[in-house]
Amino acid sequence: MRAALFEAPGQPLVIGEVEAPQPLPSELLVKVKACGICGTDLHLTGVTDRSGGMAPLSQGTIMGHEFCGEVVEVGAQTRNPAGRNWHEGDRVCALPYIACGHCLNCLAGHGHRCTMASYNGMGSLGGGYADYVRVGGAEALALPAGVDYRAGALVEPLAVGLHAVRVAKLQPGDAVLIVGGGPIGLAVAMWCRFFGARHVVISDLLAGRLDKAAAMGATDGIDASKEDVVGRYKQIAGSRADVIFDCVGVPGSQQLAMDYTPMNGRVVVAGVCMRPDTVMPVKAITKELQVNYVYMYERRDFELALEMLDHERIDASSMITEIVGFDAFSAAFEGLKTPSDQCKILLDPHL
Repeated sequence: MRAALFEAPGQPLVIGEVEAPQPLPSELLVKVKACGICGTDLHLTGVTDRSGGMAPLSQGTIMGHEFCGEVVEVGAQTRNPAGRNWHEGDRVCALPYIACGHCLNCLAGHGHRCTMASYNGMGSLGGGYADYVRVGGAEALALPAGVDYRAGALVEPLAVGLHAVRVAKLQPGDAVLIVGGGPIGLAVAMWCRFFGARHVVISDLLAGRLDKAAAMGATDGIDASKEDVVGRYKQIAGSRADVIFDCVGVPGSQQLAMDYTPMNGRVVVAGVCMRPDTVMPVKAITKELQVNYVYMYERRDFELALEMLDHERIDASSMITEIVGFDAFSAAFEGLKTPSDQCKILLDPHL
């Protein structure tokens, strides 16, 4: 099968031919129909040691964890969580890991906390930048009839945004500021509006990114390259924001969120920073801020995202800015390493 292969830190991905994965009895083999490029993958291609908290990728790693596709092979012992059989031809997305399925974390829907979990795109368990991918029967979720493959590839980042909003304990009428208008920032904006936030404002240094903000639920946008964010936000909402989401994940963005937050405000750190960072604790202490860090999601986040897409209560299609085949994928991946107006690029192996 074809796959985009990691060769070395800082080097472009190489499109090559490798053997297709063989599913274990409890697994499915899925023909990839769409897979999104995630910012975490971009970061991982530059990791050379463990200083960023994540191990370097091995040569030949196939990344990609925002995927969906069609089941082409079913393991003999595979069941989905509802106890029904999976079948060839089923349309699925999946939690991007295979866990043991028996420990307390797995039974509680927190399979990413399982000590036995293997993650798609992080090592021996290949990801969705390929023609085929292995997924766990227990981790797969059926795509409803109203969710096409391109929307199915957005379920993972939508689940990230949903989890962040749940952790924020958002209340109807809250005023929200989202720092960063990338895919996760837009997903957070959509869910904030969905759950009744009164003001949903995105700030970004790239004004072009703000063009998509309204379509994803934002009520306003702030060009942080030339506007005073706090001052402009007060003009919009009449006060500072109740909740600040850091969806950037670079050194300095966490402190920026704390600076923007009012007394007794809430900060939710959703951006994944892989480099050492420094914050001024006294700022958070004197303001008595509530600071929460969020990681990944729970199964119920995937389930709700799928249901709301199916019922057309949310629409994330405006997040997609480009769809490419293998011939253009490596260049598209490299292009995302430079800040631009691009948002979510999908790989369609069949183009």
